[in-house]
Amino acid sequence: MKALTWQGKRDVRVEEVPDPRIEEPTDAILRITSTAICGSDLHLYEVLGPYLKPGDVLGHESMGMVEEVGPGVSRLAPGDRVVVPFNISCGTCWMCQRQLYAQCETTQVTSEGKGAALFGYTSLYGSVPGGQAEYLRVPQAHFGPITIPETGPDERWLYLSDILPTAWQAVKYADTPPGGTLAVFGLGPVGQLSARIGRHLGAGRVIGLDLVPERLELARRHGIEVLDVSELDDVPGALIDLVDGRGPDAVIDAVGMEAHGAPLGKLAQTATGLLPDKLAQTMADKAGVDRMAVLHAALKAVRRGGTVSVAGVYGGELDPMPMMEMFDRGIQLRMGQCHVRRWTDEIMRLLSGDDDPLGVEDLRTHRLPLEQAPQAYEMFQKKQDGCIKVVLAP
Repeated sequence: MKALTWQGKRDVRVEEVPDPRIEEPTDAILRITSTAICGSDLHLYEVLGPYLKPGDVLGHESMGMVEEVGPGVSRLAPGDRVVVPFNISCGTCWMCQRQLYAQCETTQVTSEGKGAALFGYTSLYGSVPGGQAEYLRVPQAHFGPITIPETGPDERWLYLSDILPTAWQAVKYADTPPGGTLAVFGLGPVGQLSARIGRHLGAGRVIGLDLVPERLELARRHGIEVLDVSELDDVPGALIDLVDGRGPDAVIDAVGMEAHGAPLGKLAQTATGLLPDKLAQTMADKAGVDRMAVLHAALKAVRRGGTVSVAGVYGGELDPMPMMEMFDRGIQLRMGQCHVRRWTDEIMRLLSGDDDPLGVEDLRTHRLPLEQAPQAYEMFQKKQDGCIKVVLAP
């Protein structure tokens, strides 16, 4: 089959790789109909390269048709249309019983000290082949895949794999009071959906912050108030002034470790990437740093007693935090890998009607064949051609 493989920094290629097969009784084989490029895939393109090896198959946002199931899978049958959550969870362990699916003890990558295994996401998370491919082996298929209706465009359902529940969890964690103000830093796909979900769940005011014109315009189209951070000298100060001199009740960081405006963090990440893989892995694990500009801005902008919810991926170990200010101002901080299946049932109710209250069909900017995935990665990273969300068709 054809699959997108990692070959090196900023080097991904579509190659022929062996077809997946049933390996465990709870496996299923999926024929992929749509698979998306996630913002966190760009971390693999750059800073997380030391945890990949040439030939690794990428991708963790996938959906398609069931081709085959193992003897331990009774809830799926060939021909079913499903979406696959990006984290692999069993549904029955101690963590899963508490709906902490991203910490599933059955698939935890204990050798690396990490949580549940992920599709297409480095040796840190199990080196499980990903879904930017024609076919995908789905472990724990007795629990993970989400069966969806046979009708409707793929983009109505595809984002259940990651970015829609990730945004939903970010808003739930933010806990904006009814009628209160929510600010969203970063208007990439997760930020766009977070802003829309925030409005849907009762925030009286939602403010989105970014510096890419196309992202700002898309948010405006969905009724979100926007701030262009490239025009501001003091982003936290501007937010505080804009919201009663106190700041928003809650702030979502939908950016993460590759934020703009953190030159020292970028320099450290670049230097680590130049080291041999083993040494780079050690440095990242013991002395890694992130670009913290957005998180620090979020912590300074939220009102006293407010909440900062972190949806963007971070990977540092030595990053400084403004603890005195956080403590003095009574800020709550919530974060973590999304527990996808915890949220999908309530989201499905919004997707199953004739309307589209979250605007999921107005997010993708590019749909390209899998063969063009290398160009799509470059376009997405460089924010060219108005690119906000790319869906690939194998």
